[in-house]
Amino acid sequence: MKLGALVLGLFLLLGTGGAALAVQPDEVLKDPAMEARARTLGRDLRCMVCQNQSIDDSDADLARDLRVLLRQRLVAGDTDEQAKQYLVDRYGDYVLLKPPFKTTTLVLWLGPGCLLLCGIWAAVMFYRRRSASGGPEGGQPLSEAERLRLKRLLSNDREG
Repeated sequence: MKLGALVLGLFLLLGTGGAALAVQPDEVLKDPAMEARARTLGRDLRCMVCQNQSIDDSDADLARDLRVLLRQRLVAGDTDEQAKQYLVDRYGDYVLLKPPFKTTTLVLWLGPGCLLLCGIWAAVMFYRRRSASGGPEGGQPLSEAERLRLKRLLSNDREG
């Protein structure tokens, strides 16, 4: 039980430690309102190295570059949408953690569901074939000779 608690604690420590250190002090804007805008936008943008983290949560060099670029666009006077669109134009819809539902992002939206359905189908087919072929539980009943041989083997095993 102590090992499980230790592993859980280590997992939580590693899982949250990086997020606190991702945005470096030299990246933070002097204007608190503009920095808040940058943080809000950064939570919606994907780190393309980590893939399932926002650029604000990632320590990757590319995420740092995207954070700096985002802040540069905001300082240059871009609105939130313009700054986000600049990054989308440059890196594609994949840079968004929640990409829009359109033809080019169809795989991102439907892919996980299709994989899940394929997995369920494969499991059903596996168990259906297994039960049709007799499988471990559904085999043919033992003949009288097989039953006697099994009984002898089990009794020899207990004695030896």
